[in-house]
Amino acid sequence: MSTSYVGLDLSEQYLDVASTTGHQWRFTYDAPGLDRLLDALRPIAPALVVMEATGGLEHSVAAELAAAGLKVAVVNPRQVRDFARATGRLAKTDQIDAQVLARFAERVEPEARALPDAEHRALEALVARRRQLSDMLIQERNRLRRANSVVRPDIEVHIAFLEGRLDEANTAMRQTIEASTAWRVRDELLRSTPGIGPVVSATIVAELPELGRLSHKQIAALVGVAPFNCDSGTMRGNRVIYGGRTTLRGALYMATLSAVRHNAVLKAHYEQLVARGKAKKVALVACMRRLLIWLNAMARDGVAWNAEIHLQPA
Repeated sequence: MSTSYVGLDLSEQYLDVASTTGHQWRFTYDAPGLDRLLDALRPIAPALVVMEATGGLEHSVAAELAAAGLKVAVVNPRQVRDFARATGRLAKTDQIDAQVLARFAERVEPEARALPDAEHRALEALVARRRQLSDMLIQERNRLRRANSVVRPDIEVHIAFLEGRLDEANTAMRQTIEASTAWRVRDELLRSTPGIGPVVSATIVAELPELGRLSHKQIAALVGVAPFNCDSGTMRGNRVIYGGRTTLRGALYMATLSAVRHNAVLKAHYEQLVARGKAKKVALVACMRRLLIWLNAMARDGVAWNAEIHLQPA
């Protein structure tokens, strides 16, 4: 039997499935549908099942597949769309998307990683909810500055409500971390670094479980702070960063803004870069990368921050 790869496209109602051996199915996205999915995949024993990250819809499906002993990779949708364009698959339907995912699995063979458990998914959800509440609070405060007097009382009431919900989200997030010995130790280690506060630490714990297990180049690329060349022919462009985990990179950016003021070591590095003619934004991104590498080395070695020690990259 030839090796089979499977692509699985998810929506709120359906699971569209395609294999490189020509099989095509559609199942409902519910318990009976998941059972029929497993019944269909077991006989063909795929080498890998690939699906896109879809904001949480994929969690239960991936968990069921992994529990059944199947290898699963959850990939960035942008990678799949780039692959589809590169192979001339411009049309987009659920069935076509499943076929593209199957071919992507066969040709790219993304790594099947261990799936987060229920506790980790709960922490991710709390961190995401806390971020949503913070964004809504910023929006309402901005509206308040320009609001007509008729609606100002309503906005003020909503701001007070959001502030209360944000406090509750912070408490729930901290309690969840404190309840886990491993997370508590990781959180204390991260927060020993000047510039890393409780929110950034919780974000890293929830959204970067690979910290300490990858090389400095791998962790920088994963987060999206690794510089990539933009050179072609005689053109020479600036190095740019892109991709990676956007919300995590945003948290790291805010931490770096604080660190270049309060972390003597990183502040000196930032000032050296600016003195050498680097644009301030470029210098800040370089500091983001250095801070991430330090955190990666600290997590790897289990060593808290010490300004007297020069932490070498992994």
